[in-house]
Amino acid sequence: MMSIATAATDKSVLDMFQRLSVPDNKCQATYVWIDGSGESLRAKTRTLDFVPTTPAELPVWNFDGSSTGQAEGSNSDVYLYPVAMYRDPFRLGNHKLLLCETYKYNKEVTPTNLRKRCLEVMTKAADQKPWFGMEQEYTLLDTDNHPYGWPKNGYPRPQGPYYCGVGADKVHGRDIVEAHYRACLYSGITISGENAESMPAQWEFQVGPCEGITMGDDLWMARYLLHRVAEDFNVVITLDPKPVRGDWSGAGLHTNFSTEAMRAPNGIVEIEKGIEKLSHHHHRHIKAYDLKGGKDNERRLTGFHETSNIHDFSAGVANRGCSIRIPRHVAEEKQGYLEDRRPSSNADPYLVAETLTRTICLDE
Repeated sequence: MMSIATAATDKSVLDMFQRLSVPDNKCQATYVWIDGSGESLRAKTRTLDFVPTTPAELPVWNFDGSSTGQAEGSNSDVYLYPVAMYRDPFRLGNHKLLLCETYKYNKEVTPTNLRKRCLEVMTKAADQKPWFGMEQEYTLLDTDNHPYGWPKNGYPRPQGPYYCGVGADKVHGRDIVEAHYRACLYSGITISGENAESMPAQWEFQVGPCEGITMGDDLWMARYLLHRVAEDFNVVITLDPKPVRGDWSGAGLHTNFSTEAMRAPNGIVEIEKGIEKLSHHHHRHIKAYDLKGGKDNERRLTGFHETSNIHDFSAGVANRGCSIRIPRHVAEEKQGYLEDRRPSSNADPYLVAETLTRTICLDE
């Protein structure tokens, strides 16, 4: 009987080569960027003859934008500008990961470079010290795009025992999750936790609290690490907000937000003012909160599975079925933050952060 080859390789062979020493003045720098889809990430590596300490020291590079949905073949050079630097958890040592902004041949931003505009907003609102904490939900898939660990024919037991579950019959892929968590900590990302979610093979990690633009930088690099770690396990990551139809939970990017005034004593007054402002711009936020201008969230924000209805704005204390939730402890302590539960799992964190800050801090 003929055997079928798979794309998986023996990682112990790679480890033998990774143990080889490199000269002290050499650094492998991996440039990471968001491609034309607005969701997928691309990366390529170059050798530097020095070990950088800040992104500003890194040379601008370029790539073939016609192969990433970011340029025409007749004018395909797109430029990479490093903006954030992290330790490389795969190569270790002095090697670096570089998150980059993308610019077209005329030095204008590419359509999926939402960081530049977000940074401008964060700079304008810097005196209010906006903080963010984002909860990234995602789903593990086999390479055939079937949910990881699910029966190939049929479904697992209904939802109930899986959220924060323990045991091989309740969670799938914990080793991938733990590897990702450790990789983020090593790299310098402000990752604050992880847990199994309501649907089996669905997980969540949290990034923050981060001030200003750092939130988007850290979350995008955490997403890169998630895909890269899962690659080593021959598993696929999806950020689809409703990866399985039917009576299964979707996936979101719940976003916790506060200003310095909200975090101060009696900050609940400022939190309530912020919610009032949000109530007047619901449809603008819905449009900004997924990759398809609200179309992806239509499948998720149904009013079921701890979601609000996409068409209605609502707010409440400890109510996960609302658009905006005030955590119970925040209401009791009368200071803290609000949670926007509307962003979908595939939302761009730069756009989410920018839209929240425009509405609450800048009244735009």
